[in-house]
Amino acid sequence: MPKPYAGPIIDAHHHLWDLGLDRHPWLTATAAERGGLGELGPLRRNYLPEDYRRDAAGHDVVATVHVEAGWASDDCVGETRWLETLDKSRGVADRYVVHVPLASREAPALLDAQAAFDHVVGVRDILSWDPDPARRFAARDGIMDDPAWRAGLALLGAHRLSFDLMVFPRQLSDAARLAAAFPDHQFVLNHCGSPIDRDAEGMRRWRDGLRLLAEHDNVAIKISDLVAYDHEWTLDSLRPVVLHCIDCFGTGRAMFGSDFPVAGLHASFDEVYDSFKTIAADLSADEQAALFFGNAKRIYRLDEISSAGLLTA
Repeated sequence: MPKPYAGPIIDAHHHLWDLGLDRHPWLTATAAERGGLGELGPLRRNYLPEDYRRDAAGHDVVATVHVEAGWASDDCVGETRWLETLDKSRGVADRYVVHVPLASREAPALLDAQAAFDHVVGVRDILSWDPDPARRFAARDGIMDDPAWRAGLALLGAHRLSFDLMVFPRQLSDAARLAAAFPDHQFVLNHCGSPIDRDAEGMRRWRDGLRLLAEHDNVAIKISDLVAYDHEWTLDSLRPVVLHCIDCFGTGRAMFGSDFPVAGLHASFDEVYDSFKTIAADLSADEQAALFFGNAKRIYRLDEISSAGLLTA
């Protein structure tokens, strides 16, 4: 009989924000939809550690990784300073993936400032670009090949920082070239590679691109927020996407993440993690533990989290 995972969880991807700070321009009332997420109105409320804990209460989440949440781009270190003020005694936002505009002349100084915080373990500079302005996150195409941007990326190794890679399927071949050019860097692909085009051709492009990127051992994948691209999702529609990610990357380079509260536009926290647990139930206990806990612990350097799922002193 398949046995769904019941052990400790490290949520590898979520966000927090306080809209009273007026530092999230993409969540203002006049901001347009983007990225295929749909109407953003439900996200226009504060989302703080107590909100996350309430949503995740039905699961044994012992630590989480906070990923930069579109804070004002001229003050990326400000988000990190704000995170430092929050109550992390119960593991929420125990590690940070922060934003640094890597093509900027200020990138070296900003990386120094960000890496000075002990909780910072990675950087994300979103690369997702599409010809449709309503979909794109990045300001321009081709950033991965920009020499200035690559010079900024090259600095991450000296700080022991990973890079969270957020792209659309049309960019996965470029991402594979990037991973090959930086073999000593740890890349973590966000949201399964964002399979946004759900027709047969779009899904074929995603499957092929994912397999190409997975050929590079320095790339891991976050299985997160599938419902962003599948608003009328069912367990049967999520299953082949999750299993293709695992088939490409193996259980040693994949991890689960909620992407809350963004995923909450189309699913509850329980629905997200219950789906993960059901889909992964046929895997061995060790493989499930790696997907839900161990891989995130290793890649995001959560060294103080014990295998028993308790925060150690």
